[in-house]
Amino acid sequence: MTVAPVLGTLAGILSVLDAVPCIRDVLRGATRPHRGTWLIWSSLAIVALASQLADGAEWSIVMVSAQAVATAVVFAFSIRRGEGGLSRLDLTMIAIAALGVGGWLFLSEPVVATACVVVADSLGVCLMLPKTWRDPSSETLATYVLASAAGFLSMFAVGALDASLLIYPIYFFVANGLIAVVMIGRARALRPAGSPPG
Repeated sequence: MTVAPVLGTLAGILSVLDAVPCIRDVLRGATRPHRGTWLIWSSLAIVALASQLADGAEWSIVMVSAQAVATAVVFAFSIRRGEGGLSRLDLTMIAIAALGVGGWLFLSEPVVATACVVVADSLGVCLMLPKTWRDPSSETLATYVLASAAGFLSMFAVGALDASLLIYPIYFFVANGLIAVVMIGRARALRPAGSPPG
């Protein structure tokens, strides 16, 4: 498919761009990334990258590669400027996520291995959602909107109906879109009556 390189490149560009507003807001003190979430996400993005490469991904790999770098950078910033990550629940979820990494390492079936990554990655979402629900402004909305768009483009960059290559981009599109929807909905719900949208 001639369109796959274009969509893959666009997804990669969005994956780089989605980290920019997040890093900017972290440096300003406006965003406080959840350490456990970004640890899981950065580790698993690297695992997903290796899994996709092993399964022969081509242009769809651009988004996954860019995301691996971007999440690692945000995690590095979260160590000093973030919150969470050391509670018993956080550590339990991180340990379970590590099982997902183990599943990828020891399973030779690409679909099952990628599914392990998705399950583990979704635990990062679960760690972050309570904080985002309480304080939607503690995360950067543009990051999740752009990441969801990158996942959407990456789905079509695969160029074939191959489950092992489609699972991660579809998950990425849905998970980031869900976070964005929660942030928008909670920001509206918490807005004082009569105040202008912002």
